[in-house]
Amino acid sequence: MGETQVTKDESDPVLAKDLLPDIARRFLIYISKERRLSSHTTRNYEHAIKAFLSWYSKSSAPKGLEDVDRLDARSYLIEAQSSLSKTTLRNHFSALKGLFRFAQEREGYKINPFANLTLPKLDKPLPKFLTEKQAQTLIQNIKIYDEGGKSGEFLRTRDQIIIKILYSGGLRVSELVSLNYQDIDFVNATLKIVGKGQKERITPIGNKVLQDVIHFRNNHAVDASTQAPLIIGKSGKRLTTRSIQLILKKRLKQANLPEDLSPHKLRHSFATHLLDRGADLRAVQDLLGHSSLSTTQIYTHLSVARLKEAHKIAHPRS
Repeated sequence: MGETQVTKDESDPVLAKDLLPDIARRFLIYISKERRLSSHTTRNYEHAIKAFLSWYSKSSAPKGLEDVDRLDARSYLIEAQSSLSKTTLRNHFSALKGLFRFAQEREGYKINPFANLTLPKLDKPLPKFLTEKQAQTLIQNIKIYDEGGKSGEFLRTRDQIIIKILYSGGLRVSELVSLNYQDIDFVNATLKIVGKGQKERITPIGNKVLQDVIHFRNNHAVDASTQAPLIIGKSGKRLTTRSIQLILKKRLKQANLPEDLSPHKLRHSFATHLLDRGADLRAVQDLLGHSSLSTTQIYTHLSVARLKEAHKIAHPRS
């Protein structure tokens, strides 16, 4: 790949890099002009490179960039952790790894000292969810909108099964909108779900939710054939994931609940409430369609956090 030819122009923030080595200047030009990364990303990469160069210049025997080795990279990693957040640290090391990869390709640097370093794991925030009381409030407050009549009853009944299936089955929104009548087992009250990677699973929804589905099919379905979609608009067409998000937001507002509780948070609520009531972790993994148990374990951490908070509030010796 040929080198990018540039003419120095101090009005261009990417080109005005007099304090940087030539290879670093060329790298910043490359990501800006050839890869067309944003000016924000380019500035962040420049800041990361300058921070490392400042640190490196103060080492016992500073040399050129081509002399940076794995020990230098690891030492910088250790020291940088005291001043940078985990997210910023990862971004800095991504910039430095990109710089040395560029230098390997364009200048024949022997190694990339920042490749394959083990960085601190990011803290995963615990997922938000509805309490059991909030979930019941949401379901019980799905009322008919002002339009009334058959149209209003259609919307109420449809929105009920949307929310009940998301909460009772732990479905992803994309899985919900993909449901057809052939995916419903009306004898066993289960759904056949095709999840990520086309992986199939069977999800129980319970007889009460099944009766709501049957009521909707018998009274409001435009088409109840096997290939017809379950979740539809008034025209009979399949709803989109965005439509589901807007429906939930309206129903949360109607129930005086926080409107930032997205459909996926109903899935979080499903898993958390099952574990709170003693469900087996692997059973919850299967119900959610997680390929790895570690993904499901976040809900165990969530339940433990709630137990600690309850202990702190209620126990006399806490």
